[in-house]
Order: sequence, then C-alpha cells, then structure tokens
Amino acid sequence: MIITKTPQEIAIMKKAGHMLATALQETCQAVKPGISEIELDKLAEKSIRAQGGEPGFKKVEGYHNTLCIETNDVVVHGIPRKYVLKEGDIVGLDCGVFLQGFHTDMAETVRVLKAPSKASEWLSSMGSDYKTHSYDSTEEDEVDRFLRIGKEAMWDGINQVKAGNRVGHISAAMQEKAEKIGGYSVVRSLVGHGVGRELHEDPEIPGYATRPIEKTPLLKPGMTIAIEIIYIMGGKEVAYRGDDDWTIVSEDGSLSAMFERSVVVTEAGFELITV
Repeated sequence: MIITKTPQEIAIMKKAGHMLATALQETCQAVKPGISEIELDKLAEKSIRAQGGEPGFKKVEGYHNTLCIETNDVVVHGIPRKYVLKEGDIVGLDCGVFLQGFHTDMAETVRVLKAPSKASEWLSSMGSDYKTHSYDSTEEDEVDRFLRIGKEAMWDGINQVKAGNRVGHISAAMQEKAEKIGGYSVVRSLVGHGVGRELHEDPEIPGYATRPIEKTPLLKPGMTIAIEIIYIMGGKEVAYRGDDDWTIVSEDGSLSAMFERSVVVTEAGFELITV
C-alpha cells in the first residue's frame, strides 16, 4: 500500500533529511587514502547523533552499522570493514537517519583521491540542474565517466517526479542514461522504494523499465520516495560475497556504484527531503 504523508510528517522528514545530507557530506569529505571503512562509519554515526538523529540502518533487524559501504565491486549492503581505502578505489556511502518515527535514505559514490580532481569537484556540486553547468568531459577518464553517468541518471529520474507522472517515467529515464547512453548495466534485483515510517515502503522504483509506463504506480502529492540508481560497469548480475549475509557484489568483479536521494512528490514536481 502506498502511503502519502501529511505536511507535518513531511516537515519531520525534511528535518531528518537535512541531518542525513549533512552527515553524508561530512563523511564524503573525509574519504581519502588511508582512512578505513570502519572510521567512516563511526564518523557518520557521530555526526547524526550530534544533530539529534538516530542512525536509521541500525533500526534494521540484524544490521549493526550506520553506513552500508560499497567499495569497488561491492554493489549494496556492504558491512563496514577494517579495509583501508587506497587511491583509485571508489566507495559508495549509503546512509539513513531516523527521527520522530520517520526514515530518510541517501547514497553517494565518490572516488578515493589524494587531492580532488576537476571531475570530482563537479560531481560533488552537481544538482538536478546539472545540464546547465559547464563541464569538460574530455578531461575525464573511464572511472570519472562511470560516476558522472550514474549521478546524471539519478537526477534524470528525479526530474521526472511530479503529480500525474508514473514510476515508469522515473525508471525509463534512469535506464536511458545508464544503459543506452552510458553503456553500463542497471542491477535488476535491487530497486528504489517508498520511504517514511518504514525504511522500505511501497512503491518499488526500479532503475529500469519493467512494464509499460501506464501500468506502473501513479505519483501523487505527498508520496515520499527514495530514488536510487544501482549499476555496474560490466554485467548486471550480482552475488553474495559469501562471508556474511549482507554484502552483495558484482558477479564479474566489475566496479559498481549507486546514487540516491529521498524526495517528496508535489503538484508541480518534487522537493528534496535530503537537502
């Protein structure tokens, strides 16, 4: 069942979303060679609690960390390890904040560099209006392009959000950018979702077209949804890593990345919850 939220509930979620975005920004800025996944996890938790929120993922039965950390070929649900990041890695940081009965969800993937590149600076500032921002893609390498395409795909999906459109409009836009333009593979078994009193609510929001758009759920004002693109540089198949019951990796060992934002549907379009 799809649950719309009241203005008061949306206000709580926006407060939680600001906490989440702040914590994730601080954690992304700490990503550098020599820091461990565990250290990043502790940093995110410290930031969330200092702001008055709770780590949302710790509300998930059986999960004991603030972040899911996806380094290189890890696709989703990576448990933070003692692994020390090295230059050239890419690391996805997936995080949630729980506040006054409501969840928010957000993810970002960044490149591990000693000093920021032009590409990483552009990516870190890229919002829904990225098409109006100048960017010289001739200077990017294969990994820069991989991350840029994914983040653009997420925003292309978000920009389809408005009352009267359907989930399929979001899915088709993300798949168009990631697969047809990017040449990458959207993971089929992992999707975006509604978010609110539960971390995962209806409707599911795939990053790819599953059926005709007119047969997908209608977007209505007050719906709160987490839109995410989960994709792989190589094939779309995934597998459990085998040493825990959480970590999912790309089956062929290819790099994987994810980008996610929580938004609320409005009559005119959307408002970001994770600002």
